[in-house]
Amino acid sequence: MQPTASKPPISEPRRNGARSGRPLEASGIAVYCAHKRLADVATLQPNPRNPNQHGDKQVALLAKIIRAQGWRSSIVVSTRSGFVVKGHGRLAAAKLLKVEQVPVDMQDYGSEAEELADMIADNRIAELADLSTEAISALVADLDQTDFDLSLTALSQEEISQMLGKVVSEDEPTQFIPEKWGVLVECATEMDQKHLLKKLSKEGLQCRALVS
Repeated sequence: MQPTASKPPISEPRRNGARSGRPLEASGIAVYCAHKRLADVATLQPNPRNPNQHGDKQVALLAKIIRAQGWRSSIVVSTRSGFVVKGHGRLAAAKLLKVEQVPVDMQDYGSEAEELADMIADNRIAELADLSTEAISALVADLDQTDFDLSLTALSQEEISQMLGKVVSEDEPTQFIPEKWGVLVECATEMDQKHLLKKLSKEGLQCRALVS
């Protein structure tokens, strides 16, 4: 039998700047997602049987995205057990941000089986998606034309550079890789190779000797 967590105290969302059209806020972070209440972070309890483990790097990136983009997804809590069902990573990010409140959606589950199945599915469904590299590259290229922080896409700098056809150097800023065209010519002897290199160099072509 799964243990039952104590129900987290919840409060009405603070309608900051409602008349000015600004979004609601939770501990200074904008809330754009649908939610039932704002709940204190300290009272939310992760499900001890959650199979998805969130590493420090992932949590730090998620915290950066939440800080920059605001809350786009709420943390789902079960009214049956009181445990978090969806959003364990977001809860970890909230703790890293040291915020006091987060948007929470309270959902009903008819049984422990339903709750656990929903938790597993939430972790698994995204993993089954087939991402199109070409489509993502096109989207990244569009974003690159703006001043948007591309790290908020959760792609690494190396992945972004590859999609944009760029190479990253530790000493130089990111730059495009120039295209190079060449022809491999096999020579019968080393002497023939030297004569060919000399001839092509006189014609202004960049050449180098290869030995295989």
